[in-house]
Amino acid sequence: MTEELLDQALVEEATKKSGLIWVRGGGVPALDAPGHGAPSRALWHVWHDGAACLVGDGPGEQPLPGLADGGDAVVTVRSKDKGGRLISWSAKVVELTPTSPEWEAAVGELKGKRLNAPDGEAMPQRWARECRVLRLEPSGTTAELPDGSLAQPPLPTPATTRRPIPAALPRLLLKRRKRR
Repeated sequence: MTEELLDQALVEEATKKSGLIWVRGGGVPALDAPGHGAPSRALWHVWHDGAACLVGDGPGEQPLPGLADGGDAVVTVRSKDKGGRLISWSAKVVELTPTSPEWEAAVGELKGKRLNAPDGEAMPQRWARECRVLRLEPSGTTAELPDGSLAQPPLPTPATTRRPIPAALPRLLLKRRKRR
């Protein structure tokens, strides 16, 4: 019982303080390893009323792939000061109904944390029309963090191209060093 309360306190405190959480939908903590299911995605969130609240899947908002109402997710929280993995916990995904009291409370918290919103005060109405607001409620189990790296190779994209560096660049860089 004491260990469960300590785990719950660690999940809450670490998630509150972290600006980003890594979320993988449809995951099971025992399978929280590379090659199992969809990759984890970094998402901004707000801790509110015992759960991590997210907004996304709309124009200009973060994508929430693999997070379905009633489904499971694995949340990995990083340390705010060092950036390393701190704890991994399993969650139940709950989609909030727009304009319900729970939705209004969550959106009130999310609205204050949303940076660079294109529509300012009209943001909650846009979220109600075009986005999903989710709660990731801890299900009470935490997972052991793996020892090794969970780095995945980047997804292929035509946007990444490499060109030779300009011939004058080394001279420009050396001039800056000599001036100091």
